Amino acid sequence: MHIPILYEDNHLLIVDKPINVPVQADRSGDDDLLTILKNDLKIRYKKPGNVYLGLVHRLDRPVGGVIAFAKTSKAASRLSDMMRRQTIHRTYVAVVKGHPPQQRATLNHYLLKDHRRNVVKVVPPSTNKAKKAVLNYEVIGKTKDYSFVRIQLQTGRPHQIRVQLAAIGCPIVGDYKYSTNDVLKQNGQKLALNAVTLSFDHPTRDERVTVRSNPPYEFPWNFMERSVFHT
Repeated sequence: MHIPILYEDNHLLIVDKPINVPVQADRSGDDDLLTILKNDLKIRYKKPGNVYLGLVHRLDRPVGGVIAFAKTSKAASRLSDMMRRQTIHRTYVAVVKGHPPQQRATLNHYLLKDHRRNVVKVVPPSTNKAKKAVLNYEVIGKTKDYSFVRIQLQTGRPHQIRVQLAAIGCPIVGDYKYSTNDVLKQNGQKLALNAVTLSFDHPTRDERVTVRSNPPYEFPWNFMERSVFHT
């Protein structure tokens, strides 16, 4: 499996995750990104024994785009601290059904995950084990039936973007888990959500790392100029 490398040095490995590839091993037994990259490093650098590669953050299996890994324990520790302090900036773009009620807004919800069914739902704030989820969105384009939305996460909850957009009546195109009666399912439409930008301070050098990716140029992404995803 070819995994495009977007940035690499002695401490970091940032790649363009293909859609429908799990980030780490799961019950499906399918090839996972972490194992693929470890094997690639072992071969490219002729490393004996186990290869260290730290998982910094995750993307849902159906989501493609920019994802970072740490090649050293020092980088892993510092990047994990950045994640806790919310100083790693992650930008996503999605194509949603319909049109959000506002051009730009901040969404605040409390989410609860059903681990047995692997689904997340919006619940009242007082619900036991519910976690607060916050994101900012901006509509960057629209057609008669769809809207193109840029999203910045303030928190990193499971399925957060998918659940919160569905909660305002604008589920992501191709999201059969959180959208009902999606006729596009008959055509095997993929989830229209992509991680397009990752930006953070380098863990060992005094410089800013900013890495970008683009969604695939196919339906429904091809209704928009690609340059708009990063502006």
